Amino acid sequence: MSRNHPDSNEDDKVETCIFCLIASERDKEAEIMKKDKELVCFKDINPAAPHHYLVVPRQHMHSCSSLNSGHISLGQLKWIMKRMAEMGKTVLRDQGVTNMKDIRLGFHQPPYISVNHLHLHVLAPTNKISEYLMYKFMPKTVAFITEESLTMHLKNKAPPVKY
Repeated sequence: MSRNHPDSNEDDKVETCIFCLIASERDKEAEIMKKDKELVCFKDINPAAPHHYLVVPRQHMHSCSSLNSGHISLGQLKWIMKRMAEMGKTVLRDQGVTNMKDIRLGFHQPPYISVNHLHLHVLAPTNKISEYLMYKFMPKTVAFITEESLTMHLKNKAPPVKY
């Protein structure tokens, strides 16, 4: 990763980030469901629903809160949100999920994340999300935001000032 990249302060974490290790296929225990040159989708190790997957970019990004309107101008926001959601939905279809209205896609934001690497939760069916974990995946809460909500929020968030 370039030192000029917006997340360059994360360079030292990439080698120890479990999602970076999974995305680079150096972690052999993860069950990868789908991958391409930019994204990887794998099963969540603590599933909250019968289908619970995580989609991560191969490039390390801290979290959705590290994104800003500068990513929009770079064309990254469209890639991040749309491509992650598309991959998650494709995996659900590949696994036999046919009701795309009974799914939940969203991001946790700090301090509600356990791994500091941008990841989209893909869950189905929503009526089978564990009652003990449901609170973690409630849309329109401070803990779990949908891709649409995040996109709207980012349109108004300025990039960090570089000194």
